[in-house]
Parts: sequence; C-alpha cells; structure tokens
Amino acid sequence: MRAPEPMPGLRLVGAAAMLDGLSWPSEVTALRLAADDVLALGASEAPISSVLTTAPDAGWMGWWLGTDELERVRHHTEWPLVAGLNQGLVAGVPAKVWLGPDRSLLLVARAYASELEARL
Repeated sequence: MRAPEPMPGLRLVGAAAMLDGLSWPSEVTALRLAADDVLALGASEAPISSVLTTAPDAGWMGWWLGTDELERVRHHTEWPLVAGLNQGLVAGVPAKVWLGPDRSLLLVARAYASELEARL
C-alpha cells in the first residue's frame, strides 16, 4: 500500500441540530465522529461559526482507496463495513473507514499511521 497522506481539516463541536444543517463544498469530506462532533477534511473554515466551536485539526493521515485497496482493508477488519463512517480496529490499529458514494477513505490518527501502514 502506498504511503498515507496528511488529511488536515477543521474540527467542529456544537449542537447536533446545528451540525446537521451544515452544507459543505464538494471538496470537503465531513465525517460525523459523534452527535456533537464533525471532522471536516479539506475545510479551513466553517460555513457558519457563531454557534460552533471550531479548531484546525492536522492530526490525521489517510489513504483514498481504490476498489482493490478497499478489499484489502476489509480483510483486516473484524466488522462489516457499511456506507458512511465506520470506526474500529483495522489490522489491530484504531482507525476509521469512510465509504462514500464515489470513493472511500481509510483514516488514522497521525501517531498510528506508520504502524497501520506496516500492518497492511
């Protein structure tokens, strides 16, 4: 597997209803990590900020996955991958797998990127 790439973005924390209503440009991948927490990869500013807590977040590395690479990742999970955000262990390393309509992403905390890369 090729080397992971940095996945900088913006972290947003706020009321679930407020986060539900956000719209993002197509180049932003918004991942709902929890009811009150969104990681917007590729974003540098929030669509609205008056009621949200926002902070840059450069703590992630990832791989945009082709079909063959996604199948390889599936073989290293003990849980089924479904559309949207999946969180758990990939090859024994805490990671996230996002399955979007057109592409997929394997995301890992920067501190674990080399370990996950070696295990895959």
